[in-house]
Amino acid sequence: MSKPVFASDFGTSYYKYGPWWIMKTGPDMIENRGYFPKISKVSAEIRGVKVREVIVGPEVSEFLESRADLSRLYYPMRNGIIERDDDKGWKVVKELVRYGLLKYHPGSTDTTGVPFHGFFVVASLAAQAPTYMYERLFEIHREINEEEGNLVRAVTIIPQPLAVAIAERAVTCVVIEAGHGNTQVTPISRDVIKTALIPLNRGGSDSDRIAAQILKDLGYSDLAREEKFVRMFKESVGLLPLDIEKSIEWAKDHPSALQSVFKIPGTTVEVDMGDKAWQRFLIGEYFFNPGHEIFESYYVRGFTPPKDTLVGGEVIPGDVSLAEAVKRAISKTPVELQSSIAKNIILSGGGFNWSVPKGLEGIAVDSPTKMKIMMRELGLDTQPKMVSDPQFSVWRGAIVYGMAIGEGIKWDWRKMEGWLYLS
Repeated sequence: MSKPVFASDFGTSYYKYGPWWIMKTGPDMIENRGYFPKISKVSAEIRGVKVREVIVGPEVSEFLESRADLSRLYYPMRNGIIERDDDKGWKVVKELVRYGLLKYHPGSTDTTGVPFHGFFVVASLAAQAPTYMYERLFEIHREINEEEGNLVRAVTIIPQPLAVAIAERAVTCVVIEAGHGNTQVTPISRDVIKTALIPLNRGGSDSDRIAAQILKDLGYSDLAREEKFVRMFKESVGLLPLDIEKSIEWAKDHPSALQSVFKIPGTTVEVDMGDKAWQRFLIGEYFFNPGHEIFESYYVRGFTPPKDTLVGGEVIPGDVSLAEAVKRAISKTPVELQSSIAKNIILSGGGFNWSVPKGLEGIAVDSPTKMKIMMRELGLDTQPKMVSDPQFSVWRGAIVYGMAIGEGIKWDWRKMEGWLYLS
């Protein structure tokens, strides 16, 4: 009999959640953010709304009345990490957890008619998440149980790249999990090889940043301040070049071949790139190789490159190419594992969602092709592959993991696995 497993994936940009019985359709997804409304008790009474300290989910958009309200939006996981003393960040996470659990709480019996005594929750965090994040997440589930009734029976936590490997049934591999705020280059041999893990302080949000800068340069400064709009612009316009210099040269020689005017879906906004349509290639390239000399003109104007990462006393430059980061991670694994790990590079996460428009074949590429070429330039012959469901692979792997762990396996802080029972 299947236990009621509920998985939650704390991405930097989105919170993905849901129970095992929606495996076929995929999880629900809301933005990983909270809104701290400024509303008086009198105003709330007149408007007939309950005074709440933080709002999450679809309701957030109902509270945004002007661009000034954007300052009260709070995104807790900029780089996959919440600081220990980030009170606002933890309040947002608690409400996200509560929102998801209440939405799918089945009542006294589950969908199969079996008495329901609480979910077995599998939460997935960044591989570099410190121990205090595990401790606080366990506490949050316990607090919600006390406030809402026994929604949760037990909780476990899994690193996101390991969840991807489980979803892909890969034992020995390198998982590159590219989220919105950070990228985890993670060698795995049955479990995460923590001494070889390289977390990079860049992700889809860095493609957003270069997209925002392009908007500013085009004269759309007001729009460049709205994170959600910038993300929509990036997704509509961004391209990943086969070779950045050759792709730009081709675009300038064939100005009519690249679309330059874009109406952003769901909005009344139209962006005209004019003769700067070649900049579409910068949006994709920046995530893969922000150290390319083409970005120097942005840096000298004050545009900041991704921050460096300190890993075991070694500084990993923020602008290191993605291929170089993978090579460094592989080099930190035992020599006898390196060839088998290098052969199986798995790409996951929204940061790798790049498609090739019709007519741009050979000029633009998808992420596996780009990684293959970059790795070959470093002397490694690999066949990177994209997960079948890049946006939800962590969530699906977490469900599978939860189903596989026996109910009798208790949480072990040394191994960081097992169930922590709350009720």
